[in-house]
Amino acid sequence: MPSLLGPFVRCRFSATLLVLWLGFAVFSCTGSEHATATLPAAFSDLLPHFLVEPEDEFIVKNKPVTLTCRSTPATQIYFKCNGEWVHQDDHLIERTVDPATALPIMQVKIDITRQQVEKIFGLDEYWCQCVAWSTTGTQKSQKAYIRIAYLRKNFEEEPQGKEVALDQEVLLRCHPPEGVPQAEVEWQRNEDVINPASDPNFFITTEHNLVIKKARLADTGNYTCVAKNIVARRKSTSATVLVYVNGGWSTWTTWSSCSAVCGRGWQKRSRSCTNPTPLNGGTSCEGQNVQKSACVATCPVDGGWSEWSKWSACGADCSMWRSRECTQPSPGTGGKDCQGLDLQSLNCTSEQCPQTVSGAEDVALYVGIVAVALCLTLLLIVVVLVYRRKKEDLDADVADSSILTTGFQPMGIKPSKPENSHLLTIQPDLTTTTTSYQGTLRSRHDATGKFSMSNGPLLDPLPNGSHTLHNGKLNSDPAEFVSRLSTQSYFKTLPRDVANTSYGTFNFLGGRLTIPNTGISLLIPPEAIPRGKIYEIYLTVQRKEDLRLPLAGCQTVLSPVVSCGPPGVVLSRPVILSMDHCSDACLDNWAVRLKKQNYEGTWEDVLLMGEELVSEPYYCQLEAETCRLFSEQLGTLALVGESLHMGAAKRLRLVLFSDAYCSTLEYNIRVYCMDDTQDVFKEVMQMERQLGGRLIDEPHVLLFKDSYHNLRLSIHDMPQAHWRSKLLAGYQEIPFYHIWNGSQRYLHCTFTLERLSLSTCELTCQLCVWQVEGEGQSFSLDFNIAKAVLHGCLSYQDTRAVDSEFLLMDSNATALAGPSAFQIPYLIRQKICSSLDAPCPNGADWRMLAQRLKLERHMSFFASKASPTSMILDLWEAQHFHSGNINQLATVMADIGKQEAMIFLVSDGEC
Repeated sequence: MPSLLGPFVRCRFSATLLVLWLGFAVFSCTGSEHATATLPAAFSDLLPHFLVEPEDEFIVKNKPVTLTCRSTPATQIYFKCNGEWVHQDDHLIERTVDPATALPIMQVKIDITRQQVEKIFGLDEYWCQCVAWSTTGTQKSQKAYIRIAYLRKNFEEEPQGKEVALDQEVLLRCHPPEGVPQAEVEWQRNEDVINPASDPNFFITTEHNLVIKKARLADTGNYTCVAKNIVARRKSTSATVLVYVNGGWSTWTTWSSCSAVCGRGWQKRSRSCTNPTPLNGGTSCEGQNVQKSACVATCPVDGGWSEWSKWSACGADCSMWRSRECTQPSPGTGGKDCQGLDLQSLNCTSEQCPQTVSGAEDVALYVGIVAVALCLTLLLIVVVLVYRRKKEDLDADVADSSILTTGFQPMGIKPSKPENSHLLTIQPDLTTTTTSYQGTLRSRHDATGKFSMSNGPLLDPLPNGSHTLHNGKLNSDPAEFVSRLSTQSYFKTLPRDVANTSYGTFNFLGGRLTIPNTGISLLIPPEAIPRGKIYEIYLTVQRKEDLRLPLAGCQTVLSPVVSCGPPGVVLSRPVILSMDHCSDACLDNWAVRLKKQNYEGTWEDVLLMGEELVSEPYYCQLEAETCRLFSEQLGTLALVGESLHMGAAKRLRLVLFSDAYCSTLEYNIRVYCMDDTQDVFKEVMQMERQLGGRLIDEPHVLLFKDSYHNLRLSIHDMPQAHWRSKLLAGYQEIPFYHIWNGSQRYLHCTFTLERLSLSTCELTCQLCVWQVEGEGQSFSLDFNIAKAVLHGCLSYQDTRAVDSEFLLMDSNATALAGPSAFQIPYLIRQKICSSLDAPCPNGADWRMLAQRLKLERHMSFFASKASPTSMILDLWEAQHFHSGNINQLATVMADIGKQEAMIFLVSDGEC
């Protein structure tokens, strides 16, 4: 093998004998070192096997690496690197003998330098393997790869600092620098190594990211990602993690004692923002830390002596006595006791002193008898007084409850025959004889030909405090009704605002109550009131400042507070209460609850929107701007919403007013910010009319988000040559919680402007309204002060004085009873219900009617009622009282395939 023996030409041959063994030549060479060896005959048939094979190595900086190969039995071993044999001079050979087997062992080492590896850098990886020979054959070892180790300086991704809330998960990302071998990663917090094994709250992902499962206060610190290999150690820039704690209120302390010793005073209670205390920049608690409440302290009463009693008879001990009591007045509420003696004694004269013992015994006997008689008399008086007082309390309770019982007893009705009397085929109950109701249910002042019910109560107080029916004589004074109703024990909290109260008297035919210009109405369907009974029902809207709802967290009032009653009346089917709301009508953003005030005056949740149960007495349909509430119980109700995230928004209505006449240089523009409900708008319009104000622009709607940011308003782009603002700041601001909590029904900002000349009448400007760090709106204003007219701002093109035209005037009666309150005649309604209530195989029943009217979301509620169709028609009546078209409903019935729909097209006279 010339290629193999080439390196050994320097050997001097001592013999010319060539021994051929398996094609290899073995030379007997002389010298200090031999690359080949002769195996003993006993091992000449063994193949070599490797005891040590070369391993992968990394060259650090300029330090060479050593590869080692050991084999037995072997005659020669050589290294081959990247396909070329390594020169013999580069081999370091060592021979030994295995003492256990007597086999020869050969070990060869070579050094690889950085220059050798760099010669082929970029072409291929540098590798080496060793080849061992024996007289039997050859063996090759595994390849060992030699690489130049390095670690770059810059991280591909470094961790970023974060501010996180307590118990929130934290993810810190780290992508170490490129290196060979690949760098290992560890994390440090404040220069201390993080060990996930000892602290399971930490977790290091396979991508080398650090996860803090639940942030603790102790986790606040500087976090560093450390990458290291055999070459170097690199540190990323430190990322500061700040764990903050939002403040929370502690529980209220007990009320302090009244500040006044006697009479009216104040008491207070407090709470602190320590549950928990805000830390590391966390938000402080919102709200008041001190509450005050009025109190009345009972004045202390010092005791006073009564008159002395008469002197007693002279006793056996020749003394007589008299007494007095501390009862004029008796001491009370911490007053002082009487000072002095309550018993006096005096020696008798010799003539008055009894001389015999028997006389003294008789006097004692008489005194005992008198004392026993007095005690019996006093006991009898006490028993009589207690009995009378209990009887009076019982009578008073009966009198107070009579408004819910006596006033609503069944009564016989003998109505006069109306024009379309043959429509009412159901006869009233004439068997009761409690009292009689004379005359029809027609309103006295109704000129439209409808069955309009005037506001006339049937309950008048009798001298003994009870109530009865006055044979249908209706009192039409609304103020007298509200005043009388408010005197009852439960109704003392009702407002005495006649303009926001409606009432009427109804029987089984039902009716409707409406509070004009508020969007609030109460529909009493037919058969909701049991037959044979007549109820006097009222509907009123409460002022929020008079009846404060308890709110917590992110809760806000979304609707007016409406009272309908009297509470406790028995209803055969639900009535429908309609009222405005000011939410964005997206239930994904809100948890909307219906709250009701109970008899004790406390508020309780009775319904959670979206989780209604058909077995509950309440059910709600939330439309874009209106809430329709099915209720089997009357009472005081309101909608309260709790925002689920910062995307929840309330609809606010912005209304601009100014003075109707301005004779000075100053000119005021008042911008009201209120809930977008008609009742609040009506109240502002009435107040501004009293102040002499005028509306200078159409109302605008603004979405106010639950972002804890205040509302800012500013006026811009005024003609500087004619006007200037007198405000010191560039904008005015309404705090977030004043709007969200609804503590005031309407808030307003006043912009005081000054014209430079009295002859200036034209004002053109921009009103900007925005929520801090949120989107805003801008409105263009262009009006004439002197003429008090509005010119073409936004979409309003009419040129006229703006006053009550924007307030939609409701010309309908506030109370309608009987058929006049409904668009669908009673008999036709009965036929529709009997036709659609029964299930139909092809689906042409009440379910198709609900789908055509887009009410399929309430299928389960309708199905739970005895007559699903009647529920659907009740809801249609509540939605379309002012704008409904009876022919459109007839078209829906025709599409379903019911011939009863043609009855709608028949005139009233034909019916």
